[in-house]
Order: sequence, then C-alpha cells, then structure tokens
Amino acid sequence: MAIITFETPRLQLRGWQESDLPAFAALNADPEVMKYFPATLSRTESDAQASRIRQFMQQHGWGLWAVEVKQQAAFIGFVGLSVPGDDLPCSPCVEIGWRVAKEYWGQGYASEAARGALDVAFTTLQLPEVVSFTAEINQPSRRVMERIGMTFSGETFEHPRLPPGDPLRTHVLYRKSRYHLN
Repeated sequence: MAIITFETPRLQLRGWQESDLPAFAALNADPEVMKYFPATLSRTESDAQASRIRQFMQQHGWGLWAVEVKQQAAFIGFVGLSVPGDDLPCSPCVEIGWRVAKEYWGQGYASEAARGALDVAFTTLQLPEVVSFTAEINQPSRRVMERIGMTFSGETFEHPRLPPGDPLRTHVLYRKSRYHLN
C-alpha cells in the first residue's frame, strides 16, 4: 500500500528509511527523551520498534511518520497516528503521538507535525476522533496536546502495562473530534 506523505511549512513527514535507524536508536537511548516512558531502549529494541512502525505503515498507508526538518535534518523523530493495544480503556481508537530528539525541542516541531497528522486523520482518513494519552505527570506532552486543539476529557486511567505504584502509571486522556475542529 502507498504510504501517505505530507509537508508542513518546515517539515517533511514520510515513510521510514534504513538510514533513520541509528538516529532513532540514539533518540530511544536518551534518558531525557524517554523520561516519561518505562525505560530507554537498546539498539535491538529500537530497531524492533521501527520495524513494527514500518510494517503498520505498509499495511495501512499511514502511521507514525518519520519527521525531517526541510533542508536541515534528515530525521528528528516521529509524529503520527497509531492504534494502541486493546487493553486500554479508550480502545478501540486511533492515537496521535510523537517522539522528537531533544536538540529539536522548544521549536514547535512536534506541534506543527501533529497538526499536519490531525489534518490527515480528519480530512484524508475521515476519522471521527483522535485521542492522545500520556502519564499524568508528563506536562510537556500535555502542552503539545493542548496546542494542537485536543481537550482533556477529564478521564484518567491506570496504564495496565505499568505496575502499581509506578509514577507513570496514571494516564490522562485527551480527545479531538473531527466535528469540533478549531
């Protein structure tokens, strides 16, 4: 299946390339980038995650796009859409998410790319709703969710794949509906 690609004013969102894997592994090994995830990833784990992302995109034509800054950086992370596991209380759903290398933080890239991904979700894919969730304590991602027009639903849940007592276990759920576009 052909993979949807798109541009924003500063970014290109595209399918993944083998050349992205070293930078993706470095991003996943960075403790600051992975602060709100259970653990950093080894190169083997990172490559396996990239393989799953690529396989999903090949099957569906959309997913977690590789992001590059036009005429500046070949790969800075990913932004896009995924289908989380059935064990989450918001499932079935389509989630928007992002992970960007820290040297590109604070420049609005995650928000810019996520707005483009939402446009694909609502205009091209005609999805009725997109959700996003994160650890309750992850204020940086919550700010991105708010910047892209998502609304905190008031719903929290205990992430079933994290042990009781883990500071990341309590998650917040944000939503955006195609019918309430800002």
